[in-house]
Amino acid sequence: MTTAHRRPVALITGASRGIGAACALALAAAGYDLALCARTLRDGDGRNDRLGGPLAGGLDTVCARAESFGANAVAFKMDLLDRPEVLASTDAAVARFGRIDVLLNNGIYQGPGTMLELADLDDDELRRVFEGNVFAPVAIIKAVAPIMAAQGGGTIVNMISATAFANPKGRIGDGGWGMAYAASKAAFSRVAPMLHVELGHAGIRAYSGDPGRVVTEAQRQSAASTGFDRHYVGGTAEQVAAAVRWLVTADPSQTDALRGKVVDLQRITHERGLEPLAQG
Repeated sequence: MTTAHRRPVALITGASRGIGAACALALAAAGYDLALCARTLRDGDGRNDRLGGPLAGGLDTVCARAESFGANAVAFKMDLLDRPEVLASTDAAVARFGRIDVLLNNGIYQGPGTMLELADLDDDELRRVFEGNVFAPVAIIKAVAPIMAAQGGGTIVNMISATAFANPKGRIGDGGWGMAYAASKAAFSRVAPMLHVELGHAGIRAYSGDPGRVVTEAQRQSAASTGFDRHYVGGTAEQVAAAVRWLVTADPSQTDALRGKVVDLQRITHERGLEPLAQG
């Protein structure tokens, strides 16, 4: 491990598209170097796990755009269902930069089981959802937290979901979502509050970030089958990224009261008049 790196470093999962990619660019513009993790290394190789068909976005294009802001951006392949790969990529990121100042647990499992009702859900699907949405990100936290503590602190933002505490407007296909997904997000929503209690003394700030509904590439493809467009207003990934950037870069006097809590990211952007990074 090198200790010469002085620029702050953010490790972001699910960074090949959507919220993860937008947050990567927002933090690159804020002076961060980036360890970007996802399954899709090259734009054009992505697939929609639930519906099939191509899905735009890749770490190569995100890295290139981040570097246009002066960031040193490095791609690491990470499948959240592959625990050895998850740990190896996390270790490689730490070895590459020598520090991790921000961990954004944004990646989720989006394959079979995420949009199923109880009667259609089997044990293996439930396990996969929890592996991707709870066990893998917790494993990353366990690997990164000692690094943050040794360097004097850091920030962990866990992307959760309102499905953890809100009831759907209808069943699946009419604005509803899968039981396994909601249960996994409910479990993960309890991680940041515990980190606040257990690791706050080490200078580690932990937040649960609720992005609200965001119209990502995958959301656009699945709009007809979910019915979300009929029930929920969607924001943009850039609006969420603006709030994440504020959360990790603002003076602590502005963010201390939010530690360990659920942060409504789109609301933060609107209430504080934050300027989202332009798309392009």
